[in-house]
Amino acid sequence: MQRRQLHLPDEAATARLGADLAQALAPGLVLYLHGDLGAGKTTLTRALLHAAGYQGRVKSPTYTLAEPYEVKLAERMVTVIHFDLYRMASPEEFLEAGFREHFNENTICVVEWPEKGDTVLPAPDIELTLVLAAHGRDVELCALSDKGLECLARLKFAPNL
Repeated sequence: MQRRQLHLPDEAATARLGADLAQALAPGLVLYLHGDLGAGKTTLTRALLHAAGYQGRVKSPTYTLAEPYEVKLAERMVTVIHFDLYRMASPEEFLEAGFREHFNENTICVVEWPEKGDTVLPAPDIELTLVLAAHGRDVELCALSDKGLECLARLKFAPNL
């Protein structure tokens, strides 16, 4: 397990982290995003998707629970599925919707509010926790698998550019 702790002084730094993270992603990764409402989970995901080449509007999947996006990573088309489980009534709802089939070697899954499905979700490769601080946000990235370690090793982040 490897941990990286960062301070993001503003929303632009949160977006830069998302953009830089996009450059480190690989198919098959599962990212859990933790944080209170307004902590920046969707902001980070939106920046990640745009940096990965998605051109359209990135909406929060609060009501749909999942939104798929096609992006190109290292000359390969990859589906990134953005899950927001905040409104999910029970972990069984995740299974009934057939979401588990999306967790595979060809897809990248970004999951907001993973604690809502903790008994049925596949294990994450990276857990990213955003906490509002006096000035900006504090972030902890924790790699929990070999894929996660490789991703964090590729992550080049400069918060003050």
